[in-house]
Amino acid sequence: MTSAALEILGLGLGILGWVGVILACGLPMWQVSAFIDVNIVVAQTIWEGLWMNCVVQSTGQMQCKVYDSILALKPEVQAGRALTVIVALLGLVALMVTVVGAQCTNCIRPGKMKSRIVIAGGAIYILCGILVLVPLCWFANIVISDFYDPSVPPSQKREMGAALYIGWAATALLLFGGCLICCCSCSQRDETSFPVKYSAPRRPTSNGEYDKKNYV
Repeated sequence: MTSAALEILGLGLGILGWVGVILACGLPMWQVSAFIDVNIVVAQTIWEGLWMNCVVQSTGQMQCKVYDSILALKPEVQAGRALTVIVALLGLVALMVTVVGAQCTNCIRPGKMKSRIVIAGGAIYILCGILVLVPLCWFANIVISDFYDPSVPPSQKREMGAALYIGWAATALLLFGGCLICCCSCSQRDETSFPVKYSAPRRPTSNGEYDKKNYV
Protein backbone atom coordinates (compact mmCIF):
# COMPACT_ATOMS: atom_id res chain seq x y z
CA MET A 1 0.00 0.00 0.00
CA THR A 2 2.87 2.34 0.79
CA SER A 3 4.53 1.70 -2.55
CA ALA A 4 1.24 2.43 -4.33
CA ALA A 5 0.93 5.77 -2.49
CA LEU A 6 4.50 6.71 -3.35
CA GLU A 7 3.88 5.69 -6.94
CA ILE A 8 0.86 8.01 -7.11
CA LEU A 9 2.96 10.77 -5.54
CA GLY A 10 5.67 10.28 -8.17
CA LEU A 11 3.06 10.35 -10.92
CA GLY A 12 1.64 13.60 -9.53
CA LEU A 13 5.08 15.18 -9.42
CA GLY A 14 5.72 14.07 -12.98
CA ILE A 15 2.45 15.61 -14.15
CA LEU A 16 3.26 18.89 -12.40
CA GLY A 17 6.71 18.93 -14.01
CA TRP A 18 5.19 18.21 -17.42
CA VAL A 19 2.72 21.08 -17.04
CA GLY A 20 5.59 23.33 -15.90
CA VAL A 21 7.58 22.52 -19.02
CA ILE A 22 4.61 23.41 -21.23
CA LEU A 23 4.15 26.67 -19.31
CA ALA A 24 7.84 27.57 -19.60
CA CYS A 25 7.77 26.74 -23.30
CA GLY A 26 4.94 29.16 -24.00
CA LEU A 27 6.08 32.05 -21.82
CA PRO A 28 8.07 34.79 -23.59
CA MET A 29 10.19 35.54 -20.52
CA TRP A 30 13.28 33.46 -21.18
CA GLN A 31 15.38 36.63 -21.40
CA VAL A 32 14.44 40.05 -20.06
CA SER A 33 16.04 43.48 -20.21
CA ALA A 34 18.81 44.17 -17.72
CA PHE A 35 18.55 47.53 -15.93
CA ILE A 36 22.21 48.39 -15.43
CA ASP A 37 22.26 51.99 -16.65
CA VAL A 38 22.73 54.90 -14.31
CA ASN A 39 19.34 56.24 -15.27
CA ILE A 40 16.77 53.87 -13.74
CA VAL A 41 13.87 55.43 -15.61
CA VAL A 42 13.26 53.00 -18.46
CA ALA A 43 10.46 53.53 -20.95
CA GLN A 44 10.11 49.89 -21.96
CA THR A 45 11.03 46.34 -21.01
CA ILE A 46 11.92 43.67 -23.56
CA TRP A 47 10.95 40.05 -23.15
CA GLU A 48 12.39 37.34 -25.40
CA GLY A 49 11.06 33.81 -25.60
CA LEU A 50 11.11 30.76 -27.82
CA TRP A 51 8.15 31.77 -29.95
CA MET A 52 7.86 35.56 -29.68
CA ASN A 53 9.32 38.70 -28.19
CA CYS A 54 7.31 41.29 -26.29
CA VAL A 55 7.81 44.96 -25.48
CA VAL A 56 6.17 46.22 -22.31
CA GLN A 57 5.76 49.97 -22.09
CA SER A 58 5.98 51.92 -18.86
CA THR A 59 2.26 52.69 -19.24
CA GLY A 60 1.44 48.98 -18.98
CA GLN A 61 0.78 48.37 -22.65
CA MET A 62 2.37 45.26 -24.13
CA GLN A 63 3.01 44.39 -27.75
CA CYS A 64 4.15 40.92 -28.80
CA LYS A 65 5.40 39.71 -32.16
CA VAL A 66 5.87 36.13 -33.28
CA TYR A 67 9.18 35.35 -34.93
CA ASP A 68 8.82 35.56 -38.70
CA SER A 69 11.42 33.03 -39.84
CA ILE A 70 12.43 29.78 -38.19
CA LEU A 71 15.73 29.47 -40.04
CA ALA A 72 16.77 32.98 -39.01
CA LEU A 73 16.49 32.15 -35.31
CA LYS A 74 19.50 31.69 -33.07
CA PRO A 75 20.68 28.11 -32.49
CA GLU A 76 19.69 28.13 -28.83
CA VAL A 77 16.14 29.21 -29.72
CA GLN A 78 15.80 26.47 -32.34
CA ALA A 79 17.15 23.85 -29.94
CA GLY A 80 14.90 25.14 -27.17
CA ARG A 81 11.85 24.88 -29.39
CA ALA A 82 12.65 21.36 -30.53
CA LEU A 83 13.53 19.98 -27.11
CA THR A 84 10.59 21.53 -25.25
CA VAL A 85 8.12 20.23 -27.84
CA ILE A 86 9.70 16.77 -27.64
CA VAL A 87 9.49 16.85 -23.86
CA ALA A 88 5.84 17.89 -24.01
CA LEU A 89 5.05 14.89 -26.23
CA LEU A 90 7.19 12.48 -24.20
CA GLY A 91 5.51 13.69 -21.02
CA LEU A 92 2.14 12.67 -22.44
CA VAL A 93 3.54 9.27 -23.38
CA ALA A 94 5.03 8.85 -19.88
CA LEU A 95 1.68 9.71 -18.32
CA MET A 96 -0.18 7.12 -20.39
CA VAL A 97 2.44 4.41 -19.82
CA THR A 98 2.58 5.02 -16.06
CA VAL A 99 -1.21 5.02 -15.69
CA VAL A 100 -1.48 1.75 -17.62
CA GLY A 101 1.06 0.03 -15.37
CA ALA A 102 0.18 1.70 -12.07
CA GLN A 103 -0.88 -0.40 -9.10
CA CYS A 104 -4.12 1.54 -8.76
CA THR A 105 -5.30 0.53 -12.25
CA ASN A 106 -6.39 -2.82 -13.66
CA CYS A 107 -5.36 -2.33 -17.28
CA ILE A 108 -2.76 -5.09 -16.99
CA ARG A 109 -2.68 -8.16 -14.76
CA PRO A 110 -0.29 -7.74 -11.80
CA GLY A 111 3.11 -9.23 -12.42
CA LYS A 112 6.55 -8.53 -13.77
CA MET A 113 5.21 -6.97 -16.98
CA LYS A 114 3.17 -4.45 -15.01
CA SER A 115 6.23 -3.41 -12.99
CA ARG A 116 8.34 -3.11 -16.13
CA ILE A 117 5.76 -0.80 -17.72
CA VAL A 118 5.77 1.48 -14.70
CA ILE A 119 9.56 1.55 -14.69
CA ALA A 120 9.46 2.54 -18.37
CA GLY A 121 7.10 5.41 -17.54
CA GLY A 122 9.39 6.64 -14.76
CA ALA A 123 12.42 6.39 -17.06
CA ILE A 124 10.62 8.52 -19.66
CA TYR A 125 9.95 11.17 -17.00
CA ILE A 126 13.65 11.18 -16.10
CA LEU A 127 14.55 11.50 -19.78
CA CYS A 128 12.18 14.46 -20.07
CA GLY A 129 13.92 16.19 -17.16
CA ILE A 130 17.33 15.70 -18.74
CA LEU A 131 16.21 16.91 -22.17
CA VAL A 132 14.54 20.08 -20.91
CA LEU A 133 17.61 20.89 -18.82
CA VAL A 134 19.69 21.37 -21.98
CA PRO A 135 18.01 24.54 -23.37
CA LEU A 136 17.58 25.99 -19.88
CA CYS A 137 21.29 25.78 -19.08
CA TRP A 138 22.17 26.91 -22.61
CA PHE A 139 20.11 30.08 -22.27
CA ALA A 140 21.43 30.74 -18.77
CA ASN A 141 25.02 30.38 -19.95
CA ILE A 142 24.47 32.83 -22.82
CA VAL A 143 22.75 35.38 -20.57
CA ILE A 144 25.47 35.25 -17.93
CA SER A 145 28.30 35.37 -20.50
CA ASP A 146 26.82 38.40 -22.29
CA PHE A 147 26.07 40.15 -19.03
CA TYR A 148 29.71 40.08 -17.90
CA ASP A 149 31.13 40.65 -21.39
CA PRO A 150 32.37 44.27 -21.59
CA SER A 151 32.13 44.26 -25.38
CA VAL A 152 28.34 43.84 -25.27
CA PRO A 153 26.51 47.20 -25.11
CA PRO A 154 24.44 47.77 -21.96
CA SER A 155 21.28 48.07 -24.01
CA GLN A 156 21.74 44.50 -25.31
CA LYS A 157 22.45 42.85 -21.98
CA ARG A 158 19.77 40.52 -20.69
CA GLU A 159 18.85 38.78 -17.48
CA MET A 160 17.32 35.37 -16.83
CA GLY A 161 13.56 35.50 -17.05
CA ALA A 162 10.87 33.75 -15.05
CA ALA A 163 10.49 31.01 -17.67
CA LEU A 164 13.97 29.68 -16.87
CA TYR A 165 13.18 29.36 -13.17
CA ILE A 166 9.85 27.68 -13.93
CA GLY A 167 11.70 25.29 -16.25
CA TRP A 168 14.26 24.42 -13.57
CA ALA A 169 11.51 23.74 -11.06
CA ALA A 170 9.73 21.56 -13.62
CA THR A 171 12.99 19.69 -14.26
CA ALA A 172 13.38 18.94 -10.56
CA LEU A 173 9.80 17.65 -10.38
CA LEU A 174 10.28 15.44 -13.45
CA LEU A 175 13.53 13.93 -12.17
CA PHE A 176 12.26 13.38 -8.63
CA GLY A 177 8.93 12.01 -9.78
CA GLY A 178 10.54 9.65 -12.28
CA CYS A 179 13.04 8.35 -9.73
CA LEU A 180 10.25 7.84 -7.19
CA ILE A 181 8.18 5.85 -9.68
CA CYS A 182 11.14 3.66 -10.65
CA CYS A 183 12.15 2.99 -7.05
CA CYS A 184 8.63 2.03 -5.98
CA SER A 185 8.22 -0.27 -8.96
CA CYS A 186 11.58 -1.95 -8.32
CA SER A 187 10.70 -2.57 -4.67
CA GLN A 188 7.32 -4.00 -5.69
CA ARG A 189 9.04 -6.22 -8.24
CA ASP A 190 11.40 -7.57 -5.57
CA GLU A 191 8.47 -8.36 -3.29
CA THR A 192 6.68 -10.33 -6.00
CA SER A 193 9.81 -12.15 -7.21
CA PHE A 194 9.69 -14.72 -4.38
CA PRO A 195 6.13 -15.97 -4.00
CA VAL A 196 5.27 -18.03 -0.93
CA LYS A 197 4.48 -21.67 -1.75
CA TYR A 198 2.25 -23.75 0.47
CA SER A 199 2.23 -27.54 0.49
CA ALA A 200 -0.71 -29.75 1.39
CA PRO A 201 -0.61 -31.27 4.88
CA ARG A 202 0.42 -34.87 5.20
CA ARG A 203 -2.42 -37.28 5.85
CA PRO A 204 -2.04 -40.60 7.66
CA THR A 205 -3.05 -43.82 5.97
CA SER A 206 -5.68 -46.24 7.20
CA ASN A 207 -3.21 -48.03 9.46
CA GLY A 208 -2.22 -44.79 11.18
CA GLU A 209 1.14 -44.38 9.42
CA TYR A 210 2.13 -41.63 7.01
CA ASP A 211 2.43 -42.49 3.37
CA LYS A 212 5.98 -42.77 2.10
CA LYS A 213 5.21 -40.55 -0.93
CA ASN A 214 4.88 -37.59 1.41
CA TYR A 215 8.62 -37.81 2.02
CA VAL A 216 9.65 -38.03 -1.65
